[in-house]
Amino acid sequence: MYTRKKYNLIYLVFIISVIIFNCLLYPINTTIATTNSSPVYEQRNTYNPDGIGKYYMGREIAKVMGHTGAAWLERPGREAEEKPSKIVDALNLKSTDVVADIGAGTGYLSFRIAPKVPQGKVLAVDIQPEMLDIINFFKREPNVTNVEPILATLTNPNLPNTSIDLALMVDAYHEFAYPREVMQAIVKALKPGGRVVLVEYRGENPFIMIKRLHKMTQKQVKKEMQAVGLTWRETKNLLPQQHLMIFEKQ
Repeated sequence: MYTRKKYNLIYLVFIISVIIFNCLLYPINTTIATTNSSPVYEQRNTYNPDGIGKYYMGREIAKVMGHTGAAWLERPGREAEEKPSKIVDALNLKSTDVVADIGAGTGYLSFRIAPKVPQGKVLAVDIQPEMLDIINFFKREPNVTNVEPILATLTNPNLPNTSIDLALMVDAYHEFAYPREVMQAIVKALKPGGRVVLVEYRGENPFIMIKRLHKMTQKQVKKEMQAVGLTWRETKNLLPQQHLMIFEKQ
């Protein structure tokens, strides 16, 4: 299993501080184009403060955790709390696989997957250039050559058709502003028989101390994946608080 070398925390904090400073000077436009007439989405004026006021198949979409939360993604206790190493093991990867880590953030999972696919690669996809800057910083220290940052848009992960064996989304899908469009693009990017793996905090369990909109039930996930033509294969109960759900492209 990949063990990240000890990185310079002072430099990482400096990078994050610069990002925050730039955002204060030049705020990012996070306004979501509403689609009130769309049969897919519903926009409501009254909504949960943790959401964006937009609903998809009865589910309120959560706000994105921005790049200012990068340090939380890299927290030392994450392995003990979430067992991400079990996620990587559960993927059953081949050495030649091409994996898309959608909503990669700082690349926490990408860098742990990379050693499993030495003849393949990991596409670290994110909509925030600041996150990709952090991934590029981490790439330099362990000299990783098979992690490729990809800048996505709100509607498109920017992956070529039939180019990936697996798409992984860890605690990310519930924040997609356009889940239908993104998933349709992911399905096109999958090779025949390719897999989609979603990891989400269990929405069925009210005792999991995560904000409601940042959790999803299996029933809801299956409904949304079926809508884009994916077939549920299994749910692995390996993680303390999250579902690990596996879907397949026919």
